[in-house]
Amino acid sequence: MHDLIRTIIAYVLILGLLVFVHELGHYLAARWRGVKVETFSIGFGPALYRWHDRVGTEWRLSAIPLGGYVKPHGFEGPEDATPEQQAAWEAGRTFHDKPVGSRVIVIAMGPVFNFVFAILLFTLFFALSGRPELKNEIAAVEAGSPAAQAGVKPGDVITRIGDLAVFNYADVQAQTASHPGLATTLGIRRNGADLTLPVTFATTPGKSPGSAPVGHLGVMAQAFPGKPMPVPKAFVAGVEETWTVSVETLQGLWQIVTGHRSARELGGTIRIAQMSGQVAQYGFASVVSFMALLSVNLGLINLFPIPILDGGRLAFYAAEAIQGRPVSRRVQEISFQAGFALIAGLFLFSTFNDLSNLGLFNWLSKRPG
Repeated sequence: MHDLIRTIIAYVLILGLLVFVHELGHYLAARWRGVKVETFSIGFGPALYRWHDRVGTEWRLSAIPLGGYVKPHGFEGPEDATPEQQAAWEAGRTFHDKPVGSRVIVIAMGPVFNFVFAILLFTLFFALSGRPELKNEIAAVEAGSPAAQAGVKPGDVITRIGDLAVFNYADVQAQTASHPGLATTLGIRRNGADLTLPVTFATTPGKSPGSAPVGHLGVMAQAFPGKPMPVPKAFVAGVEETWTVSVETLQGLWQIVTGHRSARELGGTIRIAQMSGQVAQYGFASVVSFMALLSVNLGLINLFPIPILDGGRLAFYAAEAIQGRPVSRRVQEISFQAGFALIAGLFLFSTFNDLSNLGLFNWLSKRPG
């Protein structure tokens, strides 16, 4: 029960802060461009607590902690607004009347704030704890393990697993764990030469009773703990780390799309909550690092050109700037419906993956009928 409470509290606080930063980007950009903001909500659904500031914005803490939103004044255009909404518009302060450049700034600042926040978090982490280094080079091979049987030796660098390029040792761990019993090959770089070694991952029980089994290779990488950095140097390292995480995340997603990586690796809300609880028990530095990774992912996801996300709206505004007129209402309606269906499908699929990894379906299958 204690672990569950810690997980829930950590998840709500971590996700709530990241959502606040994202929506703060939209809010401040709207204020900058002269757009009134009607609502700033953390969470969805009924408001648990609300108040109004001196400029008329309603701030809310809502019941469902799965995101948040900022509602600019006049966000709906004349074609979508009711007569009552149009009558309440304040001249010069509506979103839809602003030039396309101003609308782009308001929408783009949400993801931009997530990247800036990630840089600041990585800077804080490196200034406090240093930049730990986990070399891709194998430091030790477990006796009798699949790696030992395949002929892997200390000093080897794993470059590929099957047809999948490996970016770092964390990637080796993730690919191995998600493919128990897989018969494949390892691409190895040894003393400047490239080798291919056949290997079959071992299968080990999951960490909790009833959870899905995981794969095991039996190698360990050499880890070097970091040393606290001066703030300017930590900031440069934070920018570099944010860029690296962004590139590797996009590469990993592309590998899933092209079938080179298992879609089972896609996690959702439950996995984020589970990981939030886990990092919370390791202390402040671990929470800061985890939040930075999540902030990068939140920024990237919102830039995808899916209509109900920020990236989809930016795509519409780019088309408007090119052709000199807004995208037709019909095209936008169809696009938003398709985007909603896609996001809903991904949410259900990732939730299925999360429940599978927790062993729910395995437990259900073993219950007496």
